[in-house]
Amino acid sequence: MDSPQNVLLASDGLQVGVDGVRRSSTVICAPIMAESVDKMVIDMGKAKALGADLVEVRLDHLKDFNCNEDLKILIKESPLPTLVTYRPKWEGGQYDGDEKYRLDALRLAMELGADFIDVELQVPTIGLVMGEKGLISRILCAKFGGFLTFGSLDSGIVSAPGQPTIKNILHLYNFRQIGPDTKVFGIIGKPVSHSKSPMLYNEAFKSVCFNGVYVHLLVDDIAKFLHTYSSKDFAGFSVTIPHKEAALECCDEVDPVAKAIGAINCIIRRPTDGKLFGFNTDYVGAISAIEDGLKGSHNSVSLTGSPLAGRLFVVIGAGGAGKALAYGAKQKGARIAIANRTYDRARELADTIGGDALSLADLDNFHPEDGMILANTTSIGMQPKVDETPISKHALRSYSLVFDAVYTPKMTRLLKDAKESGAIVVSGLEMFIGQAYEQFERFTGLPAPVELFRRVMDGSS
Repeated sequence: MDSPQNVLLASDGLQVGVDGVRRSSTVICAPIMAESVDKMVIDMGKAKALGADLVEVRLDHLKDFNCNEDLKILIKESPLPTLVTYRPKWEGGQYDGDEKYRLDALRLAMELGADFIDVELQVPTIGLVMGEKGLISRILCAKFGGFLTFGSLDSGIVSAPGQPTIKNILHLYNFRQIGPDTKVFGIIGKPVSHSKSPMLYNEAFKSVCFNGVYVHLLVDDIAKFLHTYSSKDFAGFSVTIPHKEAALECCDEVDPVAKAIGAINCIIRRPTDGKLFGFNTDYVGAISAIEDGLKGSHNSVSLTGSPLAGRLFVVIGAGGAGKALAYGAKQKGARIAIANRTYDRARELADTIGGDALSLADLDNFHPEDGMILANTTSIGMQPKVDETPISKHALRSYSLVFDAVYTPKMTRLLKDAKESGAIVVSGLEMFIGQAYEQFERFTGLPAPVELFRRVMDGSS
């Protein structure tokens, strides 16, 4: 069924067990694609050990297939119910032989006791959406009554694009706990697959017994996305690059601080009427982390107010995160300079906040004073482009603290260069955790499990 043009024909063989925890009867199916019958039997056992409910036996992957003998072994030896598939090349499979032989093999599979067979139809019947954008169809099928979802045994070994592993289905997304009344949350961005938000929030939801699931949402047009996913089932969203400014325009109401910043990173859907409310928690998380870094140094002269007061705070980037950091630092009494690839955007933000502007190309030679603070709010240096940095190493000697909003990897090239240059470094992971506390509380109405947040993120880095 994991193909754009397939339909699943079911026998009466599979009964899905429901216990006190499991909310959905959606089945997790593991594709078995080994080249020999012996290896298929081994992989079936692995699928059961990982927690699958069903195995899809891909006959078209077998190098030497003896229809009668091999089917008997595969069906008899399988520790789980079986779905038998014999995918032809014209449907994206491996079989390139006689069509009558292929269909006879599927009939024999039914006679020998296979629980299901997979039969192709020449129509545009879509069971699951392919690719990264289709990931939510594979997870949320448990909420919306889907019969099964496919999960691979190992990462990278998939039978269709976008297929998650059984391990991630069960343990990252808490699949067994998803049901019709589960609230859906997610992170909207492009790119977004690098985000660790689903790992953090799903673990936190589970720890406080909150009935919610949090997913990656690869989105091109946020206005169109929010219009399409307008059901109250979609209860809240985190927003990341490049949608933080556009998201503000999509909300029915915006928090005054977020409106002043001109960007949001959190959207809540009011359950009574479905209206969208926008907030910005970025500036609190980032500024607090930077202040903590300065307070821990011997160069911090402020004993009562913010250690940012009076300091020159250089922000790289004039997007949503840049606006949040500039606003937050300005509120703490810092003097602001904005550096951006496009000078006009830097000038626009600097005029709004009240500060100086320069192009990113001029940043290497910007040295009005020593002891400045640098905050990168762009995606420069994010995986996979980990060798990139927004500023040369020699220029970092003018800064006493360097912050990078990028947290994948935790120690970016910018932070490595800064540390070697003698600056205090603050990872984007600190901002990520700080901004997540408030988002969690807005999502759930419950206090954030602070120690768990820290433990989960420390374990993931």
